[in-house]
Amino acid sequence: MLNAHRLDTDNNSHKSFELPGARPHYNPDRPGQVEHIALDLALDLDNQVCEGTCTVQINPVRDGVKRLTLDAVSLQIQAVTVGTVPQDFDYDGEQLHIRLQQPTQAGEVLTLQIAYRAEQPQRGIYFIGPDQHYPNRPIQVWTQGEDEDSRFWFPCFDYPGQLATSEIRVRVPQQYQTISNGELVETVEEGAFKIYHWVQKQIHPTYLMALAVGDFDVIQDQWQGIPVTYYVEKGRKDEAQRTMGKTPQMIEFFSEKYGYTYAFPKYAQVCAADFIFGGMENTSCTILTDRCLLDERAALDNRNSESLVAHELAHQWFGDLLVINHWSHAWVKEGMATYSEVMWTEREYGDQEAAYYRLEAMRSYLSEDRSRYRRPMVTHVYREAIELYDRHIYEKGACVYHMIRTELGDDLFWRAIHTFVQTHAHQTVETIDLIRAIERTTGRNLRSLFDQYVFRGGHPDYKVAYSWDGDSNLAKITITQTQVKDGDTSSTSGLFDLRIPIGFGYVESSGEQPQVEVTPFTVRVHEREQSFFFPLAKKPDFVSFDVGNHRLKTVNLEYPLAELKAQLQYDPDPLSRIEAAGAIAKKGSLEAVNALTTALKAEPFWGVRAEVAEQLASIKLDQAAAGLLAALQDPEANVRRAVVEALGDVKTAESYEALRAVVEQGDPSYYVEAAAIRALGKVGAADVEGKTQGPATVTLLESILKERSGWNEVVRSGAIGALSHFKTSEAALNLILQYTELGVPQALRLAAVRALGPISTSQSKANLERILDRLEVISREPFFLTQVSVLIALGAMETPRAMTVLQSLADHTADGRVRQRAEEAVQRVQKNIGKDQAVQKLQQEIDELKKNNQELKSRLEALEAKAKS
Repeated sequence: MLNAHRLDTDNNSHKSFELPGARPHYNPDRPGQVEHIALDLALDLDNQVCEGTCTVQINPVRDGVKRLTLDAVSLQIQAVTVGTVPQDFDYDGEQLHIRLQQPTQAGEVLTLQIAYRAEQPQRGIYFIGPDQHYPNRPIQVWTQGEDEDSRFWFPCFDYPGQLATSEIRVRVPQQYQTISNGELVETVEEGAFKIYHWVQKQIHPTYLMALAVGDFDVIQDQWQGIPVTYYVEKGRKDEAQRTMGKTPQMIEFFSEKYGYTYAFPKYAQVCAADFIFGGMENTSCTILTDRCLLDERAALDNRNSESLVAHELAHQWFGDLLVINHWSHAWVKEGMATYSEVMWTEREYGDQEAAYYRLEAMRSYLSEDRSRYRRPMVTHVYREAIELYDRHIYEKGACVYHMIRTELGDDLFWRAIHTFVQTHAHQTVETIDLIRAIERTTGRNLRSLFDQYVFRGGHPDYKVAYSWDGDSNLAKITITQTQVKDGDTSSTSGLFDLRIPIGFGYVESSGEQPQVEVTPFTVRVHEREQSFFFPLAKKPDFVSFDVGNHRLKTVNLEYPLAELKAQLQYDPDPLSRIEAAGAIAKKGSLEAVNALTTALKAEPFWGVRAEVAEQLASIKLDQAAAGLLAALQDPEANVRRAVVEALGDVKTAESYEALRAVVEQGDPSYYVEAAAIRALGKVGAADVEGKTQGPATVTLLESILKERSGWNEVVRSGAIGALSHFKTSEAALNLILQYTELGVPQALRLAAVRALGPISTSQSKANLERILDRLEVISREPFFLTQVSVLIALGAMETPRAMTVLQSLADHTADGRVRQRAEEAVQRVQKNIGKDQAVQKLQQEIDELKKNNQELKSRLEALEAKAKS
């Protein structure tokens, strides 16, 4: 699955992961092995009703069991039988307790039949259709089981440790198709209805049982005779092919990489309206959001959809073929599925693209660790299992798999993965099974790596200083683990013990192309501060810490500017060049600006150029802005996007005019155009050289909202984001409120709801009440994405009433993810309210002083540079 707390584990001041009410969770006692689940259902699409029977075959593991407990939430249980014999039962709305007339006998299979009905369910199974506000919404039904939502649409033992074969017979109106797990074995016409019968012969857990219903266009593809099929809303075949067309090549790639041929009789991908996640890897039947479908313009610079397709397909091995035994080990599957995005990027676009993709994953985890909480990747203490589905198991999990690959080398890594998959195919797994597969296959004991990165929270934060002693020809590297307090060497200090390669780079400029050689030395870094001395034949041109940047960490480089400039220009590793750009920007000098400006023009890899643009904007010199303006014509859309975002932080008359030109002319990329619009809002709302462009900018943004609807409302959402910067403008607020109304395209409406948070902070008291009234009304809507947008808006506010609305949302939502985020947002609002007003005023004065000094500093730097020349 791809989306979208307290546990004090280390020395840190990080927020804890466990929320109030968290407790240890274990799989329940197992009365027997569920061998088969059969659903025989009729769907009433008009009234949103699912009705039928659930048949469960259980092979008892012991004699004398008199009571069975199944998960079943908000269902109407009509009858329970074993064979033809009615059974007594109790039902409390969450669990079905069956009192067996005949106690179990080990090895004698019993067959439960449960007649039930679900009316207008809120989870598990979703009925989508047109209404007065959205008359063009398609009629669809789809299910979403992970983590524990299958119990909302059929009675079951709803945890991943039970694997069974399954089948679904479903009766729907004649014009609709159904898609489910496994093979379609029969279709029967019955008047105005049709019955589809799907059978899944390979065992899998209840959360991967799936059903999708709709009037779809269908594209048939295949891989080695296995059907590969794409289902999309009518009229969107071209978008389907553009988005999912590489699926057969991906199946080939993952079959080879994992050492196990795709295991199921078909692979279907269904693009569903209003799907609440990016995608869900139901066995042989993935459901994706229809927002992933790309038009021709979106495909120019959108690889997110391709990565989503790869992620969910990878789960057919890691998650479906190998099933986690307990939710606490979800990183095993989610980490590999996320790492498979990196692998596919490497295969399709090359090493540098893959390295940059991995960097973005690492940053995503680091952001959560810094701003939300720190936790072990494996923990069984939580309130609801869905709380575990965070950046720790996805992005950090991917980084851990990459570190294992680095530690073992490619050959041994893939041999270990093959052993892991082949040994546990069609079984459940835990983290220890991966550790043992590595040991058995390679002889390597990686328990230290798992202990440091998986079973405890955190990562190393390194400060790296370099100096050269020309008399002795010695390079000195001092490495400090700054996540640990000075003097703390205890076992719980949070120190990391890693072997890290340090490379010394030499550049020979004799030919047309400079020749670069990096000589690596591997050192063991295990103390808070260590100094290493390297006798070298001559002074290196640059120093590369953690050659290849394969370890999950943060790094603060304290190198001389000359070495950093050489690193930025010559280091073969793009991530090392990015680190150098950041360290150069911290120097803040005109020489630093010139080095970054040169890189922005000459750097061959777009990812580094995009990072350089961001770093240039952080240097408050006029010359830095000039360097950015020159990069607006970069041929790579992702670089242009980074440049316009950076110009939004510059806030000069020149940046405003440059951004306005991009906004008025447009850009081939939706994303660049939207980013330019947001940046224009930031500059337009600011006091630039004693003037404001507020009214003119708001008028321009209003025209964009009227005229530039399009793919996923990316461009118009950019205009909404731009309006949110006008924190004192009632006109901007009125526009945003207008787009929070029902009937506005969903993506645009949700952007407007979120924008109510940032625009609220300096509005009048009366307008603040208008915002809160609107959010309170919207918070009562049941749709998951709407509730998430509401809590994001409220979490950015600075008023006690926001906490009241958030608490009400937390108390009444049916979704644990919303409850968790709402409770975190309450804490953010409390923090916002508690800010010292005097500190805020002082900060404003400091910002004004910095602004006034920028021009003077820029002139001084220019004069000093002129004097040196």
